[in-house]
Amino acid sequence: MKTILKSAVIASLLLGTAGIAQPALAQAAGTLVPGLAIANLDAVIANSNAFKAAETQRQTTYKAQLDQANARSTAINAQLKPLADKFNADRQGGKVGQAVLEQQAASIQQVQENGQAEIQRILQPVALSRAYVQEQIQDRLDQAVKSAMAKKKISIVLNPDAILAVNNNAYNLSQDILAELNTALPSAQLVPPAGWLPREVREQRQAQGQAAAPAAAAPAPAASQPSGR
Repeated sequence: MKTILKSAVIASLLLGTAGIAQPALAQAAGTLVPGLAIANLDAVIANSNAFKAAETQRQTTYKAQLDQANARSTAINAQLKPLADKFNADRQGGKVGQAVLEQQAASIQQVQENGQAEIQRILQPVALSRAYVQEQIQDRLDQAVKSAMAKKKISIVLNPDAILAVNNNAYNLSQDILAELNTALPSAQLVPPAGWLPREVREQRQAQGQAAAPAAAAPAPAASQPSGR
């Protein structure tokens, strides 16, 4: 049985900077076709000064939550191990009925799900901090791309995933965008304001509110009058 510590989401939050694989930025070289470039914007964000500084600072600012999540992960794994060991032994022994095995598996799954939900609640401030930093970076990214394009006289920027092959990364604009981004946003605020929500959540709530508004504004149908005698 998989344990809580094998959850990729939780592991990335607990490990912080060490758990994030930051894509390398290729250096530009060679002769460019005028007006054409590629850029890995995910790599630009991950290698930006604001992002890397925030990942380091978060380990200190949110140490209490990270330590608590680590402690709960250890405790939940300790709770799961004997349950998983018994399940495996009963399954291999062949003396326990299928219904009992299914009940044991359901119990283990319930402990896992409850544990994961608990750890996610503990780490919610950490996740909000990361989303807040990324949103600040993304808000400056578009202008950084435009500035780099203007300086290099680029008309079209493509995602590397859309390109079959390039000549020695000669068309890579990522470093130029990164330089513009680092100038525009040397650092980011780590702790979001009280009540802050990620842009995606805000947009979803706004859309739901707009969808509900017409229904709320619609007049109620007039009640039918009883016919007189």
